[in-house]
Amino acid sequence: MTTMAKIGSALAILLVLSSCGNTIRGIGRDTANAVNATQDAGRSVGRAATR
Repeated sequence: MTTMAKIGSALAILLVLSSCGNTIRGIGRDTANAVNATQDAGRSVGRAATR
């Protein structure tokens, strides 16, 4: 394998790994938003039930 091929392979691997990290962070944010929305909905129902 030539030096340029090794460098290209290393850069491709780094790109893939950084993309995975961004996806995982995005999923974490989406999950947190879903939990917050569910909690807010539960509070709204609780307030409506006590009226």
